[in-house]
Amino acid sequence: MAAQTKYIFITGGVTSSLGKGIIAASLGKLLQSRGLSVTIQKFDPYLNIDPGTLNPYEHGECYVTEDGAETDLDLGHYERFLNVETSQSNNITTGRIYNNVITKERKGEFLGKTVQVIPHITDEIKSNFYKLGQDGKYDVVITEIGGCVGDIESLPFIEAVRQARWDLGPGNFLVVHLTLIPYLRAAKELKTKPTQHSVKQLLEAGIQPDILVCRTEHPLPSDVKRKLALFCNVQLDSVIEAMDAESIYDVPLLMKKEKLDERVLSKLNLKSKSKLDLNDWKDFLGRLKNPTAEVTIGLVGKYVSLPDAYKSIIESFIHASAASECKVKLVLLSSEEITKDNYKTKLKHLDGILVAPGFGERGFEGKIATVTYARENNIPFFGICLGMQVAVIEFARNVLGMDQANSTEMDPETPNPVIALMEEQKKIDQMGGTMRLGSYACDLKKGSKAALAYGKTKIQERHRHRYEFNNSYLEQIESKGMMATGKNPKTGLVEIIELKNHPWFVGVQFHPEYKSTVLKPQPLFVEFIQAALLKKNNK
Repeated sequence: MAAQTKYIFITGGVTSSLGKGIIAASLGKLLQSRGLSVTIQKFDPYLNIDPGTLNPYEHGECYVTEDGAETDLDLGHYERFLNVETSQSNNITTGRIYNNVITKERKGEFLGKTVQVIPHITDEIKSNFYKLGQDGKYDVVITEIGGCVGDIESLPFIEAVRQARWDLGPGNFLVVHLTLIPYLRAAKELKTKPTQHSVKQLLEAGIQPDILVCRTEHPLPSDVKRKLALFCNVQLDSVIEAMDAESIYDVPLLMKKEKLDERVLSKLNLKSKSKLDLNDWKDFLGRLKNPTAEVTIGLVGKYVSLPDAYKSIIESFIHASAASECKVKLVLLSSEEITKDNYKTKLKHLDGILVAPGFGERGFEGKIATVTYARENNIPFFGICLGMQVAVIEFARNVLGMDQANSTEMDPETPNPVIALMEEQKKIDQMGGTMRLGSYACDLKKGSKAALAYGKTKIQERHRHRYEFNNSYLEQIESKGMMATGKNPKTGLVEIIELKNHPWFVGVQFHPEYKSTVLKPQPLFVEFIQAALLKKNNK
């Protein structure tokens, strides 16, 4: 491990969902804005090898990296804030740790020793802690420990963090503990006891937090900060207030105001490599908060009761809305509640429609009806992954007259499998990590909506799917006006479809939302918003 790399560990207490990922990303952004090279990794305590097989209702969306890793949605925040790609190495689970150790044991690498949590599991965790910092590429590696201090499944990770302080030595190691300061309305008081107990659990595990970041709905008075500092053994200026923010993109500026980055630099004996520069970030926030127009866009999917299932899509709309200076009023609509009888009523108020990705047939016919409405009424339409496949199936049924056209995912016996399984996928019987995953090339047709949006004809986008457009039907479909405007140069697989004689109707097999960041909004989202705005103004 490179001695010059500094390691920051972010733990959480009291409750989950406090926003460790946002704090990690915000701190990373502040350090990056001082000229330091930063990466962030997430260690998750669940036993799945990765989130690829988890239901979105369980865990939110599964985020896919450039190298094809199925990861936690927090990695999306890291990329969106830092504009730096993550990889397989940035998300490690208990399942992967144990899998690695057991594989080594089966190979005889432990020379007959009894394999135990300490030292074998903790050593494997630590080797993954340090992996990203080994080549000296990064000045700072931030590691977010998932779950809460005190969770049984988190114990090996917490013990590994304790040992890391000893491995790394003074000045190279820092623990930031994120905790909750609840407000009791009846007593009209902020309560510090949950935080004290949380820190006590950390101390029992042998870890003294260096900085406390306190999530709160109300400002922390100086006496509350003093109490926290005294009973949690931290310096007064290391008690950081983290008030609820209007937007997650406000958090870096709020943390700057609280001097979180300055405390970190001081404790790690780090110097800025350049003057703090957040001008681009402030410019983004200025455009986001001062739109000159507004559109209403419907996001049609089956997981809408948990918006985190579409986290990257929602954030992509935020990035693109700032670029367009146009507020996007996003309406989440359950595809299960849309039918042939009610779709006109449900969708008539929308300026644009996005049909979201997903797996399985639940809500599928509602998506078909949605596409019919968008196609017949010239409503700007954007289909992503399954959304693109639905558009092809709807077109085959209602324009080509193939009443039973379908995907073999929904109907293995369909006489017209316009969407079908790739040959190499037919032999696979496992679910995890077996789809077309990660970045693939796509060649765009000159003059197409996609090529105009990207401003070039060669692109790379990330995929996460198993079924593909069936090229046996390409000629028939194109003859009626649905054009394949993006193809994989090696396989000839269709990646983008567009409708002729429609204001803006684009379906993509890939997931453009994964690559949208604050400073590089995804071009298809930007153009989709512009098309929706044009439609609204021409009503």
